[in-house]
Amino acid sequence: MSNLKINLRLACSTRKSVSEICRDIRINRQQFNRYLNGEAEPSPYNLIRIARLFDLTPEHFHGPTETFRQLLVQSAKKPSASDGLLDAFPGDISALRRHLGYYQTYHLSLSWPGQVVCACVRVEEANGMVTSKSIERIRDLAHDVIQLSKYSGMLTFWRNRIFMVERSMAAEPLVAQTILTPFEIHQKVYLKGVTMGVSWRNGNRPYASRMIWRYLGRDTDRRAMLKRCGTLEMGHRQLPATVREFLESGGVEPLTIPE
Repeated sequence: MSNLKINLRLACSTRKSVSEICRDIRINRQQFNRYLNGEAEPSPYNLIRIARLFDLTPEHFHGPTETFRQLLVQSAKKPSASDGLLDAFPGDISALRRHLGYYQTYHLSLSWPGQVVCACVRVEEANGMVTSKSIERIRDLAHDVIQLSKYSGMLTFWRNRIFMVERSMAAEPLVAQTILTPFEIHQKVYLKGVTMGVSWRNGNRPYASRMIWRYLGRDTDRRAMLKRCGTLEMGHRQLPATVREFLESGGVEPLTIPE
């Protein structure tokens, strides 16, 4: 049996007011009162936001009340442990839902100059968050390179922009960030923006490149999507004209970081 209502009331008793809690997590006070009275349960998304405010997890709110009480005391002793950064995710989740699905992605490579890296990404919603799974596959037989890179990321939507932060799933992980502009009113195929990361070769130099995603839908032929991954010449017939025009107008820019 869940102790959500009791534990939520207990957590609220540690704060100045319920109104302050509602303002902090941006939840309607009337709706929050329904949670406190047991008339409704928070959605997974809202429960994540409530739990983060108290530096706990959603599971803690369903657990034994005595254990929950002890966790609250421990959390209060932490030196400002609230995850302000994580509070930014997923931002406007209703706006992000329009962009769930599969994409073929394209950006210029610093590791392979003059080449376009074609990769793929899946954007999905789970437990109140919007996450990404990306695959980048490189075959450079001339240099005996066969590279398969997988990335896991989180997405947020703020001020009409999509922000994605990714971590490579490698022994020595790298972090990359991509910022995209949502679909235009009369165009529902391409997301355009910029990506920033670290080159696989060339001394792991930071770089920024134009990035464009081509929407494949909520479901797609995954085998065909993966088959298209790799490096392509700018004039390759596999590159859609919109992709080529967008990338040619930008380029890839190595970023110099002072010693």
